[in-house]
Amino acid sequence: MARGRRLALDRTRVMGVLNVTPDSFSDGGRYLEPDAAVKHALEMVEDGADVIDIGAESSRPGAEPVPEEEELRRLIPVVREVCRRVAVPVSVDTTKAAVARQALDAGAAIINDISALQADPAMAAVVAEAGAGLVLMHRQGTPKTMQQDPRYGDVVADVREFLYERMQTAAQAGSAADHILLDPGIGFGKNLSHNLTLLARLDELRPLGRPILVGVSRKSFIGEALDRKTGDRLMGAAAAVAVAVLRGAGLVRVHDVRAMKDVVRMVDAIATHNTPR
Repeated sequence: MARGRRLALDRTRVMGVLNVTPDSFSDGGRYLEPDAAVKHALEMVEDGADVIDIGAESSRPGAEPVPEEEELRRLIPVVREVCRRVAVPVSVDTTKAAVARQALDAGAAIINDISALQADPAMAAVVAEAGAGLVLMHRQGTPKTMQQDPRYGDVVADVREFLYERMQTAAQAGSAADHILLDPGIGFGKNLSHNLTLLARLDELRPLGRPILVGVSRKSFIGEALDRKTGDRLMGAAAAVAVAVLRGAGLVRVHDVRAMKDVVRMVDAIATHNTPR
């Protein structure tokens, strides 16, 4: 796919989440120390992760931005060591071009930009010049403001139009089409109805022609739909992942790699099974 790392999408792939933050909504603080973070990355690969996605700035609703120096301090030692010790591609979740550049120099292959190149005007060039993979995600607002009364005409049409426009921006900066992944941004500036609609109609993003990455793991819309706290959303996440795979997701971004790998494999097996005559 990019930088010498190919991610074949002949089946749905699993991206394991590694938060090296003190305040992420689900596991903030658990992997803040580099040794704990690297150990968890290795465990996720053993459990079947096809990509490791490392982030050092929380994007939970209401989160404050992290200074660049602090993001680098948390992130780079972990990225360097994880890249040295795993064979799967490493993605870095950042919106800052300077952070992306150092992460790519440390061995990362993909930049997961939740602002879709909007937060830092230098990001598009950094990614393109490195020949890196790029995730473009839709969000409305910023993490601090995004859940304050989000509104859409038709959420699927609006998200599709936004992602198409951001793809053009990435292409104009020099990113190859086959290096780009698209994320509808479940939970980022969307209420329960918006999130459910996007999952139910995810296949309407297929005409964009790029693989779709979906992140639903442990998110608040599951808690809202099922009245479950963060630590009790595994089954709800499994159902959402299954629907995403059936609707065409090429990758799913998850915390519980072992369980969600089974979900993905089972759905893929059913979807590709040819019934004997």
